[in-house]
Amino acid sequence: MDDSGRAPDSDLAKLPKVVDIAEDGDLVLDVTLENSKDTIRSIQAVQHRLANLKVPPPQKRVRLAFRVSLDALKGQSKYFEKLLTDRRFKEANDISSAFAALSVKNVKPEAAEAKDLPWIKIQDDDQATHFAYRDAALSDLFRILHGKEVATKQITMPFVTTLAVLADRFDCAAAVSKSLTSDLKFKWPVTSRKPVRDEISVMSRNNEDTLRQKILVAWLLNQPNRFQLATKEIIMNGSCRWSPFAEDDGKSDATWWFLQDGIEEELQFRRQCILNTIASVQRHFLKLYTSRTRQCKLGYDSSAACDSYQLGETFKFLTNKNLMFLVDFSPASLDSIADTSLLQIDTLLSTLRQCPSYQIDKHHTNCGLRTRMLPILDFIQGLLSANSIPIARLAWKNNRQSAAWLPPGSEGKTPAEEAKPFSFTRSLAGDQRLRFENALGADKFAKEVFMASSWDWTAEDQGQDKLPSTTPRWSLR
Repeated sequence: MDDSGRAPDSDLAKLPKVVDIAEDGDLVLDVTLENSKDTIRSIQAVQHRLANLKVPPPQKRVRLAFRVSLDALKGQSKYFEKLLTDRRFKEANDISSAFAALSVKNVKPEAAEAKDLPWIKIQDDDQATHFAYRDAALSDLFRILHGKEVATKQITMPFVTTLAVLADRFDCAAAVSKSLTSDLKFKWPVTSRKPVRDEISVMSRNNEDTLRQKILVAWLLNQPNRFQLATKEIIMNGSCRWSPFAEDDGKSDATWWFLQDGIEEELQFRRQCILNTIASVQRHFLKLYTSRTRQCKLGYDSSAACDSYQLGETFKFLTNKNLMFLVDFSPASLDSIADTSLLQIDTLLSTLRQCPSYQIDKHHTNCGLRTRMLPILDFIQGLLSANSIPIARLAWKNNRQSAAWLPPGSEGKTPAEEAKPFSFTRSLAGDQRLRFENALGADKFAKEVFMASSWDWTAEDQGQDKLPSTTPRWSLR
């Protein structure tokens, strides 16, 4: 390119093919797309599946030129408005010089040949998307900005994600969001399903990859309902990235594998708060049955034996269901702890509900764990329907400090001055806010319960003999 921003005669043979986004456009965007070796290898590994679709092999570098309308870009994109009109940028000066040269020849930019128009260079790599065919997404992005139909026929989740990332880069998310809803009529993929009976339901890596893309697209393109549903889904299902045993395999470098703007840390912290609360239930009753306080209230001579029996049966149930693990002073015993990063919260509650009504004899009919725990599980299940569990996009965008569960600078730990103990009573079990999904006032209540410093699930039963909490506060890794 020469100083005027137009293509010099010596470079005419090297110019890429010009795609006419606007036939009467007055500007040419000279775009170079770089693909990494890892992205190319990933496509080559599944190339045989794409044979029927006649997809060309990926290239390391793709260069395309787009004839576009300067007014259309300025009207839809703040990025292009500043880049192409602010005289502090070289691109804006090149455009003015090229237009001046055409004016001397008495040629209007709309009628000029592409080689005589100002050429503006743009470079893009695949670091954020790991998507090799960004040229199609970029072409359709420019079509959307010009109010035209997209050329891509098969709209997939990776394509929409790439489109959203490009829209975020060029600051034109509003136009793309509108097109996604009205023109593209994109059908969001389903990533959740009900597990078959007795099936160990764990989200696959492919499903999580898609779910994370849904969260990113909904965040970038201002889709609040989609964002709320997707963030709740990943909180309830977990993530392989949140595992303490996770290793970097090089496949999690795409931008959605560490969600931006503090979303990743917040989602992980909210899930940990919920798991803390559920785990405190079984810890609480184990602590009761190992204490000196008599739990069997029938007053029989066999009451002491009843407590010992209930302790043994409860411990056996929890260990058989992999909800508790035996760890001693040896480092090797840590290997017995299962990775629960992908443990589904609904499955966890369902498993706890399977606790049988153990009784040492026919007289001890209501001494078991099941009778005491079911109202608590119903209470927690009601809390999980609150709007405070997922992240609300508008609140997170406008007032993050108020919307966040994770306090700033706390490294995943709730400050002692903010967390308060929680005591469960029978009146709370019948709280009207829990009878209806998304009830008024339930959001703040759920947040307070899940972020409590400790939980007493038998406050009324124990009276003054309250036990100290043994619930740890987990931290982000």
